[in-house]
Amino acid sequence: MAKLITSAESVLTESDVTPEKLFLSRRKFLRQSLYGGSAIALASYYPTIAWASLPASAEHKLQNLKRTVTLDEPMNSFEDITSYNNFYELGSSKDDPKQHASALSTDNWSIQIEGECNKPGTYTLEDILKPHSFEERIYRLRCVEAWSMVIPWLGFPLSDLLKRFEPTSQAKYVAFETLYDKNDPLPGQTRSSIKWPYREGLRMDEAMHPLTFMATGLYGKPLPNQNGAPIRLVVPWKYGFKSIKSIVKIRFSKTQPKTSWNMLAPKEYGFYSNVNPKVSHPRWSQARERRIGELFKRKTLMYNGYEQEVAHLYKDLNLKKHY
Repeated sequence: MAKLITSAESVLTESDVTPEKLFLSRRKFLRQSLYGGSAIALASYYPTIAWASLPASAEHKLQNLKRTVTLDEPMNSFEDITSYNNFYELGSSKDDPKQHASALSTDNWSIQIEGECNKPGTYTLEDILKPHSFEERIYRLRCVEAWSMVIPWLGFPLSDLLKRFEPTSQAKYVAFETLYDKNDPLPGQTRSSIKWPYREGLRMDEAMHPLTFMATGLYGKPLPNQNGAPIRLVVPWKYGFKSIKSIVKIRFSKTQPKTSWNMLAPKEYGFYSNVNPKVSHPRWSQARERRIGELFKRKTLMYNGYEQEVAHLYKDLNLKKHY
């Protein structure tokens, strides 16, 4: 289960200017200190971070960065996280996204807000980021293909963003779309069977859940292109394909939105797609997973280990029918 840390226990980190090896060793020391009850005393040791390496149009300081969710599990390396990816816009092989990362330009990024809300419009990345306090959250990532990682994300709760646009009582779902320019498609968009743009969606209560996260970085650095720069969704209790990357559109909807993998193979990829070891994918078991970097498989946890936090959202659903 994830350890939720209260604001009184939260600490600052200088991971963006620290080599990964030192970053990991410092985390080990810090985790031991947290469990020893001395986190507040340590807070003064860590300086406020200035993160000036976002796109020029969206330079933003990370003030009082807090670790709000952590795990007592080893994190995957930066190399693992940025070299083994599913991002079909950049290619279908695991190493394609890193190889083709330069094809994705994040200059002049904006997000269009539509649908059942009082403040629709087109917002620059700077508009999106500026009001938010950034947090670090260490989450498990479980791919539907039965591999997994542990990733230290940087960002802010999705609920904090959505509230700014004042969704109406008619907003029952939130839909997302990834970048797609039919006149200048990304490498993977010229040959994939997915109907572009890539689409995903959540029920409103899922979107507003405290664990649902908008990530703009990892390991204290801005998101690499292959990981969904400049801003992506992270829903840690669902299979990874639900955590849509490189978002350019958010729409509040009365009805359940269409989602890309569900449209492509509805018998294999449902709208909810919660991590559930008891429900096999039609072509393989979901009972076990391969943590990248480990030799042996491990048991998959219900809701990816976040059962205590999210099970109540689905108490009225037959999960075998709502994969």
